[in-house]
Amino acid sequence: MDNDDIELKYEKEKKALKVKFVFLLIIVAIISAVFGSELTLNLQNKTAIIDKENASEDATKNIDKIATNLKRFRKIIDEYYIGDIDEQKVIDETIKGYVNGLDDEYSEYMTQKEWDEFQASALGNYVGIGIYMTVDKNDNVVVLSSIKDTPAEKAGLETGDIIVKVNDENVLGVSSDIVASKIKGEEGTKVKITVLREDEYKDFEITREAIKVYHVESKMLEDNIGYIQLIAFDEGCAQEIENAYKDIKSKGAQKIILDLRDNTGGIVSECLEIADMIIPEGKKLMITVDAKDNKEIDSSKLKPIITEDMVVLVNEYSASASEILTGALKDNDRAKVVGTKTYGKGVIQSVLPLNDGSVLKLTVNEYYTPNETKINKVGIEPDYSIEDNKDTEEDEQLNKAIELLK
Repeated sequence: MDNDDIELKYEKEKKALKVKFVFLLIIVAIISAVFGSELTLNLQNKTAIIDKENASEDATKNIDKIATNLKRFRKIIDEYYIGDIDEQKVIDETIKGYVNGLDDEYSEYMTQKEWDEFQASALGNYVGIGIYMTVDKNDNVVVLSSIKDTPAEKAGLETGDIIVKVNDENVLGVSSDIVASKIKGEEGTKVKITVLREDEYKDFEITREAIKVYHVESKMLEDNIGYIQLIAFDEGCAQEIENAYKDIKSKGAQKIILDLRDNTGGIVSECLEIADMIIPEGKKLMITVDAKDNKEIDSSKLKPIITEDMVVLVNEYSASASEILTGALKDNDRAKVVGTKTYGKGVIQSVLPLNDGSVLKLTVNEYYTPNETKINKVGIEPDYSIEDNKDTEEDEQLNKAIELLK
């Protein structure tokens, strides 16, 4: 998933990042660095102390073993290696390797630079070319869509393009986060993107611009049906949804279509805030379970403002927060679901801030729908399974939603 797929869970009522310490990366003992303290994203964080004493006995033994081996490697490198050594890069890559060893596709260590870029992206502002990305079954990064009126759209990048090279550097099989970091850069600079499209390689030289992401698009359809598309669950999208609803309501909308197709997720608190606008007070929205099997239930807290009949559109790229919202609407009988089975990302990551500005993003919860239906690696089956034929201009899924609401 691309970094639009990265999600944070905030403390209730405060919109603060929910920081939980589940497993302990004690690589600090290996590299003689000390981590801890806070980092804020316009929000209040809990303090995460990463300390060797917090590790299990087996983990401590493994860490001591790794430390011993690293010292041996370093001694050999210092004696024979002829190149320069970037000490900070060595440290960063060591930690990245340790976290990658968890074999969890969503957990990762991010340097301060990478974290800063993520924050900008989560807030809907960054410098780049303006694309959403996903990962295919071969672990290649694929263009999911281009953001409207951005350099990527103007250059002609299309959904399904496999990103093969960035500035002539092969990125096949490279993580989407790394590919994204290579594509981003200073405003006004150029980046060369090579894609594979229908067995043909195509090169694009694109000038980076400051990208402002607007998460919501809305319009009126036939028969007084209002249509709202949510692109990503980024900071502020709940307010954008409310504004869009009020706009189409003022134009006569009596029924609503919410389009979550190609929405790969984002911030959980924004998702729950949107659910609060639609689902009656006191109803279950989501069930989360942590590493110790502690169960937590999120319920709606407000009187809903959106009371019209609804249909939700989803597809195989609707993931994470999209699945949380879809599951909540479906299980509470607030919407029919049309499209294809969703992606199946039913786990939540929290962020552990470190005092040098870097962070550890760690999978800390699995979530279930209000009816305790498993989502992770499974996905949500729509009420009406409708494939969208990409070879035609017809939108069969949207047409089915309109038919149901007529």
